[in-house]
Amino acid sequence: MAEVGGTGKVAEINGRVTGAREGQQVVMYTRSFGLWWVQPFANQPFTKIQNGSTWSGQIHLGPEYAVLLVDSSYQPFPRTENIPALGNGVTAVAITKGQGPAPPEYPAKTIHFSGYDWAVRNEASDHAGVRNPFDPANVSVDDLGALHLHIARSGDNWSSGEVKLTRALGYGTYVFVVRDVSHLEPSAVFALFTWDGTGTEQNRRELDIELGRWGHEKNDNAHYVVQPYYVPTNILRFTLGGGVETHTIHWQPGQVDFTTTAGAHDGAEGHVLNRHQFTSGVPVPNGDLVRMSFFNYNKGEVPLRNESEMVVEKFEYFP
Repeated sequence: MAEVGGTGKVAEINGRVTGAREGQQVVMYTRSFGLWWVQPFANQPFTKIQNGSTWSGQIHLGPEYAVLLVDSSYQPFPRTENIPALGNGVTAVAITKGQGPAPPEYPAKTIHFSGYDWAVRNEASDHAGVRNPFDPANVSVDDLGALHLHIARSGDNWSSGEVKLTRALGYGTYVFVVRDVSHLEPSAVFALFTWDGTGTEQNRRELDIELGRWGHEKNDNAHYVVQPYYVPTNILRFTLGGGVETHTIHWQPGQVDFTTTAGAHDGAEGHVLNRHQFTSGVPVPNGDLVRMSFFNYNKGEVPLRNESEMVVEKFEYFP
């Protein structure tokens, strides 16, 4: 059965394998809100094969399902953007769509910005522990080449905007020229970050520049973060004023340097507003993609009241 996805509906599922070896098991996934989620739960990722051929279990409903035949040593991702390929403990993969009318989905969209192709998020996400729908209509590039991301009204709710690079870049310097953030309401958050959609929850290779007050009037409105953020030495909080600012992430083995300067800059550094170096917990690149996300943090004390826009004038990468 095809459903939008989520935690509300489960169903029985069963199947048959041929040629399974001793100790092998089945791992099931449901696609929901742009990610594949292991089934039936993250702490119960394996389904036993009975009599060497048949298996059955419970699965949360969604628009698409995947089943993997894996070796006993395989450790499945609790959630992933892409189903693992054959190899590294995966010996067979089957993917099927749910039966019946498929739930409506936004069409895929790609934009060209600052010399790179970016995929536009077209499904909901749970960034920072909050669920937000993402609408491709909230992403555009203007005639001067600037990227616009919106938080817009969507019925009685809000929809957000996000893009990600279509290829990984790895170590190097990432430069974002961003217009004024002083206008943002407390619950509007703009994030510039790397993120590995196939990594584990303990290692998404995530480096963040986060601009917003996370729903609180008196919070600082800027963070540098090497995830996980809850490690005290992994985060630096500070406050930014208004105007165009250039944010830089310089990522190298064992070290990442964040810098924010006033104004837009082509190579030469301007007036430094903040700078910090992290040398602990710095990830190694492997499939991570640069992302820019503008979303409603709907768990804060101050609810969002108005539509909002963030503009990125330019992105640059230097190996």
